[in-house]
Amino acid sequence: MSNEAEMVNTQAEDVDYSDLDRIIDEEYDNDPENLIMILQAIQRLYNYLPKAALSYLSVKIGLPLSRIYGVATFYSTFSLKPRGRHILSICRGTACHVRGSNQVHEKAKQLLGVEDGGTTPDGRFTLETVYCVGGCSLGPMVKIDEEMCGRISAKKIENILDKYK
Repeated sequence: MSNEAEMVNTQAEDVDYSDLDRIIDEEYDNDPENLIMILQAIQRLYNYLPKAALSYLSVKIGLPLSRIYGVATFYSTFSLKPRGRHILSICRGTACHVRGSNQVHEKAKQLLGVEDGGTTPDGRFTLETVYCVGGCSLGPMVKIDEEMCGRISAKKIENILDKYK
């Protein structure tokens, strides 16, 4: 780890700087123009954007940390807090709402024991609300990780969660 990275590493988060170097230097040529793709790669690695990783990124690509945070907070796909291994996104857009997504959402909250935006104590699931996943004709829609599930009911959500336990 470089001296620059040691100066910005004030957080106690576990980040692997060799993995960050691989992403920043090898995959994206240390180019600030690739910021969004670098952030996506870091989030894939940790399932969120650790503060220590963002501080390190700032030094490595020469962008102010405030600009990196600006991008990370602008896009809803990025998370600055740890999330579960599996992300359960329940669509609550108009088409899904009129087809019963509220009941699906309530059942998921009950089964997981968390509120919207929360992560289960075992770190397995994070529950989030989204407002369109692009499957309006199949609503209510649920997305778990990258799997899209349509025509979901409160009864079906338990079976979906069981597949990921």
